[in-house]
Amino acid sequence: MSFTSTIKVVIADDHAILREGLKQILAETEDIEVVADAKNAAEAIKLAGTKGLDVVVLDISLPDRSGIEACNIIKKEHPGVAVLMLSMHREDAYAIRALRAGAVGYLSKQSASDQLVTAIRTVAKGKKYISAEVALALADQVSGGLEKPIHDTLSNREFQTLTMIASGLSVSEIAENLSLSVKTVSMYRARLLEKLNLRHNAELTHYAIKNNLID
Repeated sequence: MSFTSTIKVVIADDHAILREGLKQILAETEDIEVVADAKNAAEAIKLAGTKGLDVVVLDISLPDRSGIEACNIIKKEHPGVAVLMLSMHREDAYAIRALRAGAVGYLSKQSASDQLVTAIRTVAKGKKYISAEVALALADQVSGGLEKPIHDTLSNREFQTLTMIASGLSVSEIAENLSLSVKTVSMYRARLLEKLNLRHNAELTHYAIKNNLID
């Protein structure tokens, strides 16, 4: 197959083995070149400014800040770069939130080996890449079909705080990871408990597990 131009890609994921696996998949194509890879959001945001870059494949769960937040920043600073979100999470739990943040595609890691090349080629052409599950969730929202889960009403920062608490991090650890004050994180936690009608961290964790919001 002959291509007139190469799609330049950055891969951002905190797991080195996964990054190498994705690079190997893309190395088998003639039209896609991985120009760099990142292990956290800060590196991904910096690399998004690479000259001629077409696509950032961005993990939704990064150690320094969420992929949703990183996507927001990348789209503001580099609107011409397509962001393809990659996640371990079920499509209907995170995909719509990712698309709202500016991502043009959402791919589960379980599907990456089969769909990554097609997804990158699709978003590089300026089109959206979504699975049948995401399309159904979008259709439900437009038609007002299924009632939205309560966590869809959370802000991105509240949602991030929820998943970090459910992953076992303390308020002080979350504050350090997000470069926020303990007081601010405590405020987000209080809002979470109120909005979700829960009492403490154990119930937050149970809610997150029940709704497949953490790995």
